[in-house]
Amino acid sequence: QLQASGGGLVQAGQSLRLSCAASGDIRNPNVMGWYRQAPGKQRDLVATVANWGMTNYAEGVKGRFTISRDVAKNTVDLQMNSLKPDDTAVYYCSYKLALSTVTTWGQGTLVTVSS
Repeated sequence: QLQASGGGLVQAGQSLRLSCAASGDIRNPNVMGWYRQAPGKQRDLVATVANWGMTNYAEGVKGRFTISRDVAKNTVDLQMNSLKPDDTAVYYCSYKLALSTVTTWGQGTLVTVSS
């Protein structure tokens, strides 16, 4: 189970921090991360981080967003700086075993960036 928090309404250029806590049957190796879905669009990768530390970012957020995790606590955070209106979306926390194609999703948290 994934519980996300931290969304909200901000102005362009401001920052937000999203947090997600995983509970239940957490096994290694695994990858946790964040995806987002804007209205009328598909769900896209934002950033992921593996339990061994490897990160992956979408091109459009590199240099602005930073993903981090506490492996012991099974939490993953997304620090979002210099937010743009195009970042407006529902953000979903994700978890999957590294060699699996099955992803577990959190409930989604809305991020709205006004211009």
